[in-house]
Amino acid sequence: MIVRPKPNLINILSALKGSIAKRIALRSLMVTLLACVIVLVETLHPSFFAKVNATPFTLLGLSLSIFMSFRNNACYDRWYEARKAWGEMIVGIRSLIRETQVIKNANERQVILRNLCGFAHALNARLRSEKELDAACDWLDPMPAGNVPDISGRILIEVGRQCSALGESGAISEWRYTLMANHLTDLTRSQAICERIKHTPLPFAYTLLLHRTTYLFCILLPFAMAEPLGWLAPVFTAIVSYTFFGLDAIGDELEDPFGRDENDLSTDAMVRTIEREVLAALGATQLPPVLEPVDYVLR
Repeated sequence: MIVRPKPNLINILSALKGSIAKRIALRSLMVTLLACVIVLVETLHPSFFAKVNATPFTLLGLSLSIFMSFRNNACYDRWYEARKAWGEMIVGIRSLIRETQVIKNANERQVILRNLCGFAHALNARLRSEKELDAACDWLDPMPAGNVPDISGRILIEVGRQCSALGESGAISEWRYTLMANHLTDLTRSQAICERIKHTPLPFAYTLLLHRTTYLFCILLPFAMAEPLGWLAPVFTAIVSYTFFGLDAIGDELEDPFGRDENDLSTDAMVRTIEREVLAALGATQLPPVLEPVDYVLR
């Protein structure tokens, strides 16, 4: 996720980190070169473009911009919903940290809280299609079997079992066990929301239609601009292609907010926040440092 102060005019014109320009530079350059060739042909043979009318491109561009805004809004909603799910997960773990203060056996409380930290690590790895057990193994007790299909869910099951055992033994009251079970349910809900976002992309046909229409519009646009604008046509073609290709690429990035792209969620930083709070609750004095943005990118 990009974290930087509000940019001034110079930053707006020069910033590359977090910009989509690097991903679409080749496409925009190819369309601009095509526009140069078309203008050259129009200059040498103006009769070829005498009957080209810009009105259809105006209508197509307006329709395309509206549909792209719908898609980008849908992608941003996915990004924001994922952030809310992680926020709810942090709330749930903080609540469990508070509720477990009544556990007199320090070792039992430590096992529960460290398992919760392992859950955060495992879920982060799961959403990135990485190995959950490798990410969470330093925090787990007991260690789940390696062939379990859902390590994150298994960790919550184990924490629930530990809480149930405390309730049955009288170490915690029945109503406090109910509160803790509700918080575990909230963690399960957050995991399910993230998995729904991860495994349910936008309809492929819808995305494919926008991709094709964007390329078609940017490639055909110079034919309409060559005659009225002359050698200014490549300049405006570059601007339009940057805008449409950029919106298309931003939608692709935001559609899956759990990866390692510059504009994806800073889930590593949120996991580190959970680590610090769990360790502080357990009395640790040496806490891992807060993750800071590196070149404006917070992972």
